[in-house]
Amino acid sequence: MNIGIIGAGTMGVGIAQVAATAGCKVVLFDANTPQIDKALTGLEKTLQKLSEKGKISQEKAAEIRTNIVKGEALQDLKDSDLVIEAIIENKEIKTKVFTELETYVSDSCVISSNTSSISITSLGAELKKPERFIGIHFFNPAPLMPLVEIIPSLVTEKTLAEKMYILMKDWGKIPVIAKDIPGFIVNRIARPYYGEALRIVEENIASPEQVDEAMKTLGNFKMGPFELMDLIGVDVNFAVTTTVYKDYFYDPKYKPSLLQQRMSEAKLHGRKTGKGFYDYSEGAEKPAASKDDALYQQIFLRIISMLINEAVEAKRLGIANDEDIELAMQKGVNYPKGLLDWGKEIGYAKISETLQNLYGEYQEERYRQSPLLRKL
Repeated sequence: MNIGIIGAGTMGVGIAQVAATAGCKVVLFDANTPQIDKALTGLEKTLQKLSEKGKISQEKAAEIRTNIVKGEALQDLKDSDLVIEAIIENKEIKTKVFTELETYVSDSCVISSNTSSISITSLGAELKKPERFIGIHFFNPAPLMPLVEIIPSLVTEKTLAEKMYILMKDWGKIPVIAKDIPGFIVNRIARPYYGEALRIVEENIASPEQVDEAMKTLGNFKMGPFELMDLIGVDVNFAVTTTVYKDYFYDPKYKPSLLQQRMSEAKLHGRKTGKGFYDYSEGAEKPAASKDDALYQQIFLRIISMLINEAVEAKRLGIANDEDIELAMQKGVNYPKGLLDWGKEIGYAKISETLQNLYGEYQEERYRQSPLLRKL
């Protein structure tokens, strides 16, 4: 297949690497031409390291690099069978690119977006052939993270999602099909992992290091919420939360954190700026968590109950099937277990009781239960 990639940032070049590894011919384009050269230079270094570590042969590394060529203009994607856009999360800019792209590609070319939170239906609405448009959402870093969310719009041609599902499997990925709702599967269900952690710290119930330690020791999560926000970028995480909140017509469940907003404004974005919830400057030591078993249990049960409730609600709304909900959270954000199974293990009655107690204490809609939760 001939694949076009728009955007030569981390995601774009990562997706290009995945497609090229699967034997596809890739044209990589970015409006900022020097960025393409920078991305391809970085890719060459990555492939060299993989070869040195014995992960791929020198021949395979050379083949991958040869399969990717630089696009000088958007028109260079004209022979593509599939185009994947991976540029800035801005609906107007994306839409403008898609409408221009459509004038160059064939009628059979599939046009897609790697957006993590913008409505697929709205992005494809300006196209002359919106039925050829679909969401194909990779997770960062694309070559390493196995999950890909495939999101058909309300008007996407009926068989296209299945075709993209098969293609992603051919590319060595684990695809899941999701409804076109804000946040799709992963970014919707995962919101409480950050939101409830931030609420706990804002209320001085616990410190960031205590919350992280509780989720790692009791939940076996690889990273705590604050470590993960620092890795993702506090600003990026805040932007996704804000988008989901607005797109759900300001549902209190997804209300952003004032603390996170202030940190974004102060450019305390985490690892990339050297300081976020933790200090990453040279010689800085991470503060030790003050251990408190009872507090840790309270933190864990509060956050996991919110997560399980979101997974149950996604099941109720048919956002994805049970298997895809479980797969998405394990393969997209490295959760140690599927949340629906975790609910059975803890006991749905216990989850329901925890949420009821939180609602009783706060009288806030954010703690409302999925109607399905009490029936499980």
